[in-house]
Amino acid sequence: MTDTPTYIGTAGWSVPSRYADRFPADGSHLERYAQRLNAAEINSSFYRPHRRATYERWAASVPTGFRFAVKTPRTMTQERRLKDCGELLDRFAGEVTGLGPKLGVLLVQLPPSLTFEAEAAEEFFAELRRRIDTPAACEPRHASWFGPEAEGLLAALRVARVAADPARAAGDGDPGGWDGLVYYRLHGSPRIYYSDYDETVLAGMRQRLERHRAAGVPAWCIFDNTAAFAALGNALTVADL
Repeated sequence: MTDTPTYIGTAGWSVPSRYADRFPADGSHLERYAQRLNAAEINSSFYRPHRRATYERWAASVPTGFRFAVKTPRTMTQERRLKDCGELLDRFAGEVTGLGPKLGVLLVQLPPSLTFEAEAAEEFFAELRRRIDTPAACEPRHASWFGPEAEGLLAALRVARVAADPARAAGDGDPGGWDGLVYYRLHGSPRIYYSDYDETVLAGMRQRLERHRAAGVPAWCIFDNTAAFAALGNALTVADL
C-alpha cells in the first residue's frame, strides 16, 4: 500500500443547494467543503490579488491534509506574457505563501495565443520556482507547447504540464512535462464549463488516478465545469469511487 496522495476537488469551493445534504450543515462554505474533499483550486487569484491574511484564514479553515492549488495572476500570463515578471512574482509570493504547507500547486494557465518561446518560459518558471518552493503545473493552450522542445524544458524545470479536457491539441489530454506531478483539469465536455461528466468517464478518471498513486506520483483532479454546478457532483463521485 502506498501513501502517495491523490487530491480531488473543484475550482473554488461553492456548495450548491443540490449537494448541501452531502456536507456538514455548520461552518463556512470552505469549512464544509473541506470535510468531504481534500483539495480546491483558487482561481480568483488570476483576476485580483488577495491579502496574505486572507490566504492564512483559508489555510486555518481546512484540515491538515487539505491542499490548495493557486492560479498565478493574469498580469503575468495575459499581459506580460511571461516576460519581465520579477516584481509581480515578488508580490504574489508574499501573498500566497500565507497558505503555508497547505499550498500544494502553483497553476500557470497560458492564453491560447501565447506561443512557446524557450527563453521566456525558462526565465519565468525559474524565477517562479526560485521564489516559491512548491510544485508547479502549466496549462498551455497553443499547439506549439506540445512539441518535444517545450516538453523537455518543462521537465527540466520540474513543471508538470496539465492534462486538460477537452483537449485542444494532440497530447493535451495526457499529463506531460515533469513526471513528478500529475494535474488533470476537467473543464466540461462537450460544452466547456457546463457539461456534466457521465459515470463511465468519472470511473475512468478514478482508474487513472489509482495508476498514478500506485506509481508513487502525486496526482490532482480538478473539475472546472462549474457554470451549471456539475463540478461538485463530479468531484464527489470520483472521490467516493
